[in-house]
Amino acid sequence: MKTKVYYFEDKNINEEAIDEAATVIRQGGTVIFPTETVYGLGANALDEKSVSRIFEAKGRPSDNPLIVHISNYDMLLYCIGEPLSEKAQKLMAFFWPGPLTIIFKKSKAIPKEVTAGLDTVAIRMPDDEIALGLIEKSGVPIAAPSANISGKPSPTAPEHVIADMDGKVDVILCSRGTRVGVESTVIDISEDTPVVLRPGGVTLEELRKVLGDVETDKGLEPGSIPKSPGMKYTHYAPKAPMAIIRGDEAKVRGKILELASKDRDRGLKVGILTVDEDKDSYPGYSVISIGSRRDSAQAAHNLFNALREFDKLEVDTIYAEAISEEYLGLAVMNRMKKAAGFNIIEV
Repeated sequence: MKTKVYYFEDKNINEEAIDEAATVIRQGGTVIFPTETVYGLGANALDEKSVSRIFEAKGRPSDNPLIVHISNYDMLLYCIGEPLSEKAQKLMAFFWPGPLTIIFKKSKAIPKEVTAGLDTVAIRMPDDEIALGLIEKSGVPIAAPSANISGKPSPTAPEHVIADMDGKVDVILCSRGTRVGVESTVIDISEDTPVVLRPGGVTLEELRKVLGDVETDKGLEPGSIPKSPGMKYTHYAPKAPMAIIRGDEAKVRGKILELASKDRDRGLKVGILTVDEDKDSYPGYSVISIGSRRDSAQAAHNLFNALREFDKLEVDTIYAEAISEEYLGLAVMNRMKKAAGFNIIEV
């Protein structure tokens, strides 16, 4: 497949390129586009054949549900099969457009291929001019997971998208690096107490300010049916095996140095994922910082790029410092745990 690639400069929106991409969506094709979270791989959410092309391009299992992206509230009402609850209206008023995905009962308009056979659908309104323009001009909601090969780190920059998807989709719209850097938060408001199914760009603390009591999902048991995208399979993984070291800061540094030294003695190239405050603690290793320990937003913005950089460095093993799970740190650690296959060493 020949992929058309369009580059947008900041504040210079190529409306003709968006028009062409919108035509591709309407005709059943696939388009990659930027959002404030990560780049998305989109197709017409109302057409099962179009949706199947997403799974083909990503190599994604078809029993993993997709998020539907909308540009206006008429689209929302067309996609859902229930009245808007007070909780939903509050969330939309505070966080849309933005990095929050809400679980609704689906309407008959949404094919089962989008929801992996569930009777619910995950919907969000992205906070990005190009994304909103594409959806609006397409005239249909767009189903879009992250635009990466399934299981690999999500794409937050044009070069990530080109590396993973050139030749696999019809059109790529490239602008800049994404603002948030991790995917949207997914929340289920169907029960009395709302539950965050996937932490992301809207923090648990922010949600509690709006809704009061909000819980976090304890995770699905093996074999359970996922209610949210990104819950069933290994995600975000670099090529090298990764372990997270968690505990007292000084003990964490010491344990990483111990493990890294043993690996180096075996002839392995070691990567260390750390924070600015500790980046000089590991001389002689391939060290990448995701930012200050005190800035979880910076860590979220930098995480996926860091994991991809380790692939470029061709490291054989990666040791990562755990960070606090407050604010956006909850989303960062969620991604790190999945990237490491939940290989966590407590010290």
